[in-house]
Amino acid sequence: MKVIKGMITAPNAHIAIAIASFNQFVNDSLLNGAIDILIRIGQVKDENITVVWVPGAYELPLVVSNLAKSNKYNAVVALGTIIRGGTAHFDFIARECSSGLSKVAINSSIPVTFGVLTTESLEQAIQRAGGKAGNKGAEAALATLEMINVLQAIK
Repeated sequence: MKVIKGMITAPNAHIAIAIASFNQFVNDSLLNGAIDILIRIGQVKDENITVVWVPGAYELPLVVSNLAKSNKYNAVVALGTIIRGGTAHFDFIARECSSGLSKVAINSSIPVTFGVLTTESLEQAIQRAGGKAGNKGAEAALATLEMINVLQAIK
């Protein structure tokens, strides 16, 4: 029996992080968590990490698609925060962001990981960006590292 498991170090990887500037006060924590994992755990060199800011979560799929197609990166991490408000806007943005990133991941030859918070409140977002519920940016970066190695092992 052959078993493929991804390691979490990828010292030679080039990784892009696409991050929404809307809700930046939360997203900064997601970004810090992701970068910490990539450098400290993944041993990725600082100069091999590119951060691309976009206006909001709706714009993430287009930018992530272009990053994936550029052939400059081994993986892309998408980060952002969508907080439910009093209108249906949340549902539209969350659905399109998730669906768009999923399509990019399926159609791409590199890992695309989802670190976009979809929360009911600001408090929930803060808890998932480094509070009691962990840091979903760090978790997305960890998944990215593992997926880089899983895909390399499959090849």
